[in-house]
Amino acid sequence: MYELMFKVRRKIATLVSSYIYRLSFKNFGKKSGIFKPDILQGVKYIEVGERVVIQPGLWALALKNDNHNPILNIGDNVYIGRFLHIVSVRRVIIEKDVLIADKVYISDNLHEYKDIQTPISQQPVIFKDDVVIKEGAWIGENVSIIGACIGRNSVVAANSVVTKDIPDYSVCAGVPAKVIKKYCFERNEWISIS
Repeated sequence: MYELMFKVRRKIATLVSSYIYRLSFKNFGKKSGIFKPDILQGVKYIEVGERVVIQPGLWALALKNDNHNPILNIGDNVYIGRFLHIVSVRRVIIEKDVLIADKVYISDNLHEYKDIQTPISQQPVIFKDDVVIKEGAWIGENVSIIGACIGRNSVVAANSVVTKDIPDYSVCAGVPAKVIKKYCFERNEWISIS
């Protein structure tokens, strides 16, 4: 009985939130839901595809910076765990069928810190590089991706910090993240990188 009540409540919440989000987001796809977001800023620049599930605690920011309209796109069939923090000042794209675990940070920017006479909090936010998480990728728990692209069907291991592009069909891990496995099409298997 409890399970049925939970499903009905979730369905009603999805329908209500989807209607509200369709009015405010740049695009909000059918059968998508954001459950109990924390902070949503710049939603007129955010696009969410169809059948997207975003668990509670989302902080999404699309910040107009240096006269650039930010792009923050989440493709179809994306699943995002709890407490995602995502920031775009230029371009952050999550392609279709991506799986993102809990407590992940994704950003195309960072705070300037060069002026040692000025507190970092008072220095500008600067663009680092585009972020594209390609189709079929899996982002593990507690990962940070800052100004880097993740290849198609690639895996980012839990607790990694990605600051450089990761190629297609790779597994990366560490701080900073490095490729530790690649799929070998000639052998039809994943091989370790020494």
